[in-house]
Amino acid sequence: MELKKLIFAIVLTLAMACLVSTATAQKNTLVVATGFADANRLDPHLTSAGQDKTVLSWMFNGLTRIQPGEASPEFIGPDLAESWTSNPGGTEWTFKLREKVRFHHGYGELTSEDIVYSLNRAANPKTSSFSADFAAFDQVEAIDKYTVKIRLKYPIPSLLGLLSGYHGGNIVCQKAAVEMGEDFKKKPIGAGPFMFAEYKSQQLVRLIAHKQYFRGAPKLEEIIYRYISSDASRDLAFQSGEADMIFGKQEESWVQRIMRIPGAKIAVLEPAELNTLHLNMSMKPLDDIRVREAIAHAIDRQALVKFRGDTANRPAKSVVPIGYLGYNEMKLPSYDPAKSRKLLAEAGHPNGVTVKAIQSTMPALMTILEPVQEQLRKVGINLVIEPVEHATFHSQIRQNLSQVVLYQAARFPVADTYLTQFYLSDSIVGTPKAVTNFSHCKAADDEIKKARIEQDPEKQKALWKAAQRKILDDMCSVPLYESLVLWAYKDSLDLGYNLHGSLNLGPPITEATRFKK
Repeated sequence: MELKKLIFAIVLTLAMACLVSTATAQKNTLVVATGFADANRLDPHLTSAGQDKTVLSWMFNGLTRIQPGEASPEFIGPDLAESWTSNPGGTEWTFKLREKVRFHHGYGELTSEDIVYSLNRAANPKTSSFSADFAAFDQVEAIDKYTVKIRLKYPIPSLLGLLSGYHGGNIVCQKAAVEMGEDFKKKPIGAGPFMFAEYKSQQLVRLIAHKQYFRGAPKLEEIIYRYISSDASRDLAFQSGEADMIFGKQEESWVQRIMRIPGAKIAVLEPAELNTLHLNMSMKPLDDIRVREAIAHAIDRQALVKFRGDTANRPAKSVVPIGYLGYNEMKLPSYDPAKSRKLLAEAGHPNGVTVKAIQSTMPALMTILEPVQEQLRKVGINLVIEPVEHATFHSQIRQNLSQVVLYQAARFPVADTYLTQFYLSDSIVGTPKAVTNFSHCKAADDEIKKARIEQDPEKQKALWKAAQRKILDDMCSVPLYESLVLWAYKDSLDLGYNLHGSLNLGPPITEATRFKK
């Protein structure tokens, strides 16, 4: 009998120990739910889609980086480069690389050859969506294994920002990219804190910790990045504990609803994405400035912001987002329906006009365009929305197939980047250097190009101001409002930094991110 009691006591003790161990085990898998239906392209030089930028930012680095949790150029510091120098004219830069930086999955050490390859790849229109950003690059040269020299045709604003882990500044593994070819966008190889492990179409991307990360092994073992396009389903996953972090809906009701969930934290991220109606001036009836002005005067920005909620939305003030270096507040066309109708009549359309917009079926974008459609309808402008899947949307608007393009975008916060990509004639869609100039705008070419090489900061800002005014005078586009990116996460998650902003549209997940015990 005593033996049976002893055995029972031992079994009970082991069982309790197991329960205690399970209860106190450190959670090491982070589940993040994005609001997109699927990945676009998992190649940092090809994709500009928000769902890709966020997850890729956890896998890749640049020569420089903006301090995690910030979005302003004032927080730029070293990343893969540990130091740099430049000549007085800002046309020659030398970067000293960190030694013993390891690529993912045994692809070896990062060297200057990988930097040369990556920056040339980013500058090539065939392999990069951001080639226009690198127009000033003359030569990228490997001086030795850990030294890179960049020669510019002319100095450019914030080169260090261009070389950060954002868009074309992301450094890829040369060996992996060459070996894989087209498959690289399915199995990307970087040197960041997390490395690609698995992709399931319309379901998830799985990342695992890069134990040899140069800043130290990540505290998280795994990230599951889930694609949940339904707002309700995503919120339910967060409430039930299936997701630890979710992409938010840019509406006041969403903020209030999530804040009622115990342990929920809301992050409102700078920089804001500017929502703009780009008017294709190469197509009738938008080739008539009076029709473009009629559209502009039919838009009530304050009503749009009120509809969306002012926690994460604010009226646009220019064609460049608020807070960018070189931004200037401009007098935008006032809300004046009577003037809209008068302009349409003067243009020969007393009974109104019809224009077409190809639009992503992604709810976050469709809910921006539908209220605009209603405002235009009231003045006799019939905006026909042609809904397509998100990847198809990006493809078709770059084929010059849409008269009106609603585009939501944040870029590196310097006016030059935004003006070049959306309003420089070199960037007109359908041309060899096409980027995102959907309006076919040419009004401010001279000012944009002169500002790039202007060494006097005040004269440079004056040129950017003049460019913004000319673009508005020609009514290339109608700035609507700016949307700050919303995310929610559990307070059990310690990000490892203070979160104020993120250029990559999602909270940085670093080697320091962990769950609290």
